[in-house]
Amino acid sequence: MKIGFIGTGVMGNPMVQHLFKKFGPIQVFTRTESKLANLLNLGCTKASPLEMAKSCDVIITMLGVPKDLEEVVLSDQTGFLGHMKPGSVFIDHTTSSPDLAEKIFEKASSHQVLALDAPVSGGDVGAKEGKLVIMVGGSEEGFEKAKDVLETYAKEVRMFGKAGMGQHAKLANQISVASTVIGTCETILYAERVGLDAPAVVDLIKKGAAGSFSLEKYSPRIFNGDFEPGFFVEHFVKDLGLVLRECEKRNLILPGTQNAKMMYDMYNANGGAKKGVQGIIQVLKMINGIEK
Repeated sequence: MKIGFIGTGVMGNPMVQHLFKKFGPIQVFTRTESKLANLLNLGCTKASPLEMAKSCDVIITMLGVPKDLEEVVLSDQTGFLGHMKPGSVFIDHTTSSPDLAEKIFEKASSHQVLALDAPVSGGDVGAKEGKLVIMVGGSEEGFEKAKDVLETYAKEVRMFGKAGMGQHAKLANQISVASTVIGTCETILYAERVGLDAPAVVDLIKKGAAGSFSLEKYSPRIFNGDFEPGFFVEHFVKDLGLVLRECEKRNLILPGTQNAKMMYDMYNANGGAKKGVQGIIQVLKMINGIEK
């Protein structure tokens, strides 16, 4: 099986490494050459998206924003989808809009290509450990053909229905993440303000009803002053914007998500765009007049 992977950043790079172990050399492409170096040293080969389309049985994308996805996949000038082989599979791991997922599926179907929207959850840690959770939309045929590939870097893969439903499932995931990350940061600030040993508190409560991925994975980074991205704030702002646009279509009001979006907008506007989501604690400190 020949596999092409487009977008080898924080998440994509370790995902390719897992694929390499199982399937051998992977064709790779990204706009930032330095993000390919370790993969080329591993034995992967560099190829353009159009070159991949002509030779690969599976092409996977892991891009930052819907605009990039649309340009790489659908554009009349640069899009590769219309050049893929009949019967091949396109897997998109980008968190994007459900509408775009449907549009991609329709074009793929017209070229006899099986397309899946398959956003992931688990951050850089999940990608490195091969323990991502993947939410899939598309056809059952495409899902069955792609499952072996997806399970290479996932601990669980689940189909949610037609094209776009994988994206809807991921947006539901982001709603939960938005509140739990903020809850983790507020927990730490409260514990510190009242004089508790904050790391000890977190170590205990994460074993009880308060337990969450955010407490487990993000609190150690916060205590170490590590705000480097496992997931970029600017991408989280994009995701929450997608959530709220979908809510608007359905006359659905989610105050907690709206509040979280406002706080991440603040962090994004104050230099946090390329930082990790755990850096929201810096916004909370600013609001409370606490020195960083």
